[in-house]
Amino acid sequence: MDADRLIAWDRELRTAHTTLRAALEATRSALSAGDETPDSARELTLFCIGFCSALDGHHRSEDRSLFPALRAEHPELGGVIDKLMQDHSMLSHLLSSLRHAVESGESADSIERHLDGVGAIMESHFRFEEREILEPLRTLTVDGTVQDVLGPL
Repeated sequence: MDADRLIAWDRELRTAHTTLRAALEATRSALSAGDETPDSARELTLFCIGFCSALDGHHRSEDRSLFPALRAEHPELGGVIDKLMQDHSMLSHLLSSLRHAVESGESADSIERHLDGVGAIMESHFRFEEREILEPLRTLTVDGTVQDVLGPL
């Protein structure tokens, strides 16, 4: 592992969050396209599944790799990490509901409400995470690739 890798986890996390925010916006754009194109339902499904998979994969990777390393080097963050993992569980449930809504052909209004809920919790989670763990991430040593630690983004 090189020296850059030792100090880059805070930047990598911010980059992951930026990517996921953009994926949510792309999903919203696909929804707002509505019936404008014949393929809009298929596009919405693809964007939704992609977004849901990316966000869920990011959180699973954090739970499996990043958080155990962070807890080992910063045991004082145990409560923060527990809260972040609780958020991950809640978001996983919301993503499952969103995916089901899209795949079962629910109305655009219903899907928009699902996106609003996911977006609100996601943003709150990201802000809390960035506020609480970016500083410790600057010095964190984690053996693994960015994809292993932060998910397949």
